[in-house]
Amino acid sequence: MGIFEPFRAIGYITAGGVPFSVQRLGTETFVTVSVGKAFHVYNCTKLNLVLSGPQLPKKIRALASYKDYTFAAYGSDIAVFKRTDQVVTWSRHEEKMLKAMYLYGPSKEPSQTVNLLGTYHWETIGCSDGTIHVHNIRYDEELMSFNHQIRGAVTALSFQTDGQPLLASGGSSGVISIWNLEKRRLHSVIREAHDGSILSLHFFANEPILMSSASDNSIKDQQSRELSQRHVSKRAKKLRLKEEEIKLKPVIAFDCAEIRSRDWCNVVTCHTDTPQAYVWRLQNFVIGEHILTPSSGTKSPIKACAISACGNFTFLGTEGGWIEKFNLQSGISRGSYIDTSLAIKRAHDGEVVGLACDATNGSLISAGYGGDIKVWDFKSCKLKSRLDIGKSVTKIAYHRANGSLLATVADDMVLILFDTVAMKMVRRFEGHTDRVTDLCFSEDGKWLVSSSMDGTLRIWDISLARQIDAMHVDVSITSLSMSPNMDVLATTHVDQNGVYLWVNQALFSPSTNVDNYTSGKHKNLRKSPCMFQKIQKKVRNKPIDPPKKPEKAPFFLPTVPSLSGEILFEPAANNSAFTDYLKGLSPSSLDMELRVLQLIDDDEPENMEQRPELHSILLLLDYFIHELSCRNNFEFVQAVLKLFLKIHGETIRRHSMLQEKVKKLLEVQSLVWQKIDKMFQSARCMVTFLSNSQF
Repeated sequence: MGIFEPFRAIGYITAGGVPFSVQRLGTETFVTVSVGKAFHVYNCTKLNLVLSGPQLPKKIRALASYKDYTFAAYGSDIAVFKRTDQVVTWSRHEEKMLKAMYLYGPSKEPSQTVNLLGTYHWETIGCSDGTIHVHNIRYDEELMSFNHQIRGAVTALSFQTDGQPLLASGGSSGVISIWNLEKRRLHSVIREAHDGSILSLHFFANEPILMSSASDNSIKDQQSRELSQRHVSKRAKKLRLKEEEIKLKPVIAFDCAEIRSRDWCNVVTCHTDTPQAYVWRLQNFVIGEHILTPSSGTKSPIKACAISACGNFTFLGTEGGWIEKFNLQSGISRGSYIDTSLAIKRAHDGEVVGLACDATNGSLISAGYGGDIKVWDFKSCKLKSRLDIGKSVTKIAYHRANGSLLATVADDMVLILFDTVAMKMVRRFEGHTDRVTDLCFSEDGKWLVSSSMDGTLRIWDISLARQIDAMHVDVSITSLSMSPNMDVLATTHVDQNGVYLWVNQALFSPSTNVDNYTSGKHKNLRKSPCMFQKIQKKVRNKPIDPPKKPEKAPFFLPTVPSLSGEILFEPAANNSAFTDYLKGLSPSSLDMELRVLQLIDDDEPENMEQRPELHSILLLLDYFIHELSCRNNFEFVQAVLKLFLKIHGETIRRHSMLQEKVKKLLEVQSLVWQKIDKMFQSARCMVTFLSNSQF
């Protein structure tokens, strides 16, 4: 188990092209939607989130609901949940599930069938060519058909059940059409209902209310808010322009401060190829009244921004190398940071890639793409110190609470930590194999979290100067941030609309309480303090185990044939003596034995394969593979394996010959765990069955 485990995705309303499922409980109606590998349950009255399901191993392909139960199909399995607790898994399908799943019973009927004439005999069929057929399945005859070609393929259908003979159809163009079945013609059209293809439609029972979902992730979410530009469509019509021409360009950088959120704007954004920065008021979720434009001679796009710890000032860094300070309340410039040693009066000889301000408004730290890090005086705007890395810097992260730690990453995918007070390198982390997309510090400054386009998220311990955990995701992470309490990590991913939350298991894992008693029994020593010494003697003299009889030899001794005719006995397992030796060690001795095998100077590649420590690590991996394959000492092997990977994980990551062994070990471990998990599943099902039985 890693440090972070997936929790839920926010910003996702519906994803994966899976139709929703509607269920009525009492007087309330609930809708269940898919958000990738999990499901969300919304109350249809206000569309507020009620339940969030756990993460499944694969993406959900179909959903169905019945009372308190939710059925989710993923891969070739179906998971059954009671609210958010998984109660059973059905694994009988040989192929993947289709994108449809219906429940039949006394209170369920197919979603495309409706009781128009007192019987469930009418069914509609939508075709990819845009035609809709209404069919009587009892007499096997077509009643009517409609043409839907103009609005694309038919992707969703639903009947109205409040007495009016209406049929709603959704197409791939995002348009919803309402058809009158009595007059057999088009009743009305809801244009621009969605920006993407309609996934599902549903008329509420005996109500003239239609609910729809589409691939544009467009159901309103009450828990998230959008920072609005105000009246974009109205201004576009007035100026006879498209809305896209008035809307701001995509955001490439932003910063936020909470300390002055009630007084003035506290969010600053930088946009693609835009020489101005925009301020926003987070309290009202609207754009501010000021537009920040640097006073440099040439219009250079703004690439970086930062807000001071006091919340009064913001700093803007441009592509041309200029840095300027603005007052957030008035929007007026309060000075520029200029390096007089440069030929052109500016801060950096190239693009500004990052800005950071300390907690006391004493210094401003800036990083240029050319590889120079500079520390400026906050008030006088003068240069205090400078450090040249010698490599192109692409991203920085500053730990404001510490006041001196600055993390940088260059094109060589190496993370370097600097002390901004002494202007010296203090740590160096290697491991990423592709471009590093983002990095951040934990609130206490002990961890550095980084993500890369190689699909990995790595956690580095700054005090130990080593990697303590790594996680591989299906889609590469583009940005990340950790909460101040260090309980939740938020990530965004390539081509994904949502923000994914990961829970810190180190804070939420249950603690183990071990009660240590001398004799294993409770003794009341208050009434008889004089008997204390006698109790100790009895406990000390009591045998640990009762005497055992010697084991009898089997009648047929295990033998193997030989060429000479001599009887040869089968040898015992090769690893039994080694296992007994490990079991005889104390925890501290076992830890010391494993740490002796560490490669101290593993940075030197010469004759690395001939190192005795490396050979011993290979033998240990073979031992783990053999023990797991033979199902021997499973719990003991797991404990030793955890300690082994904790000590030698960095060494294994650096050597390809060890990685091949670890891959084989992972395969064996997965196979063994699947068998054990099936045994647990049988026990869980039996316990659940017995707990729900009425005696």
